[in-house]
Amino acid sequence: QTSTAAMAAAADTAKPRPKTSPKSIKFLFGGLAGYVCAHVCSGALCCMDQRRGYTNVFNALVRITREEGVSTLWRGCVPTMARAVVVNAAQLASYSQSKQALLDSGYFRDDILCHFCASMISGLVTTAASMPVDIVKTRIQNMRMIDGKPEYKNGLDVLVTVIRKEGFFSLWKGFTPYYARLGPHTVLTFIFLEQMNKFYKIYFLDS
Repeated sequence: QTSTAAMAAAADTAKPRPKTSPKSIKFLFGGLAGYVCAHVCSGALCCMDQRRGYTNVFNALVRITREEGVSTLWRGCVPTMARAVVVNAAQLASYSQSKQALLDSGYFRDDILCHFCASMISGLVTTAASMPVDIVKTRIQNMRMIDGKPEYKNGLDVLVTVIRKEGFFSLWKGFTPYYARLGPHTVLTFIFLEQMNKFYKIYFLDS
């Protein structure tokens, strides 16, 4: 009986793993998902940014559209979309690659432990990749008018100014608290996603 189980395990190990998508495709679709989500949600984010006596988000949408124009809902959405593209591309692609690398190592199975470790790695990569873009987004959204002119011309001007005045590594200032927020978020996101995929396969695809 033990021999039979060992043979079955060996046969399962010998099965070729399904081919995974190229890294470029993972980054592309991850970034595209972030872009679409940020673009669609920019109107709601605009409503939340400055309440101005709005009773609820629907009241805000109607009033902003009527009083300031539809395009106002997407004012400042470019840095928000840029951040979303970087975060999603880094998060989704790094998780997929980390998970595949852990499985290929032979020390992990496709279980919660593997998902946890892969998502923690993904959180690190995403934090490192997204912090500079997050700084650009935040400073553009909070910039002042100096002598009638905006403080920064564009995102590139923000990066150049920050590096020149505060140093290159200031782009990652506050890395630990940022990761302390993004790490658990990434872990929970992918663990729940993997579990939902598992139940979907069991109860729908295999039924």
